[in-house]
Amino acid sequence: MRMMFVALALGGPEAAPFDAIIVTCARDHGPPALLDQLKDGGRMSIPVGESGDQTLSLLSKRGHTLQQDAVVPLRFVPITGTGANG
Repeated sequence: MRMMFVALALGGPEAAPFDAIIVTCARDHGPPALLDQLKDGGRMSIPVGESGDQTLSLLSKRGHTLQQDAVVPLRFVPITGTGANG
């Protein structure tokens, strides 16, 4: 098992592709840079939504298709910094 901890929405492209990515700050959608780093069949856990109305979502990548399943309502801090708007 290999783990990476990065503080940016840009992820770790030098070590991609990843089987799983866990995002610990909220977005209104999956960050494109991180989605590109998911392996086919990979999954991303991410809090999605605006402040006060967020859902933990599980994104599953199959080829060029991305499936999003809502898991549970919650609240996380918003994503900021480099790559936050991409």
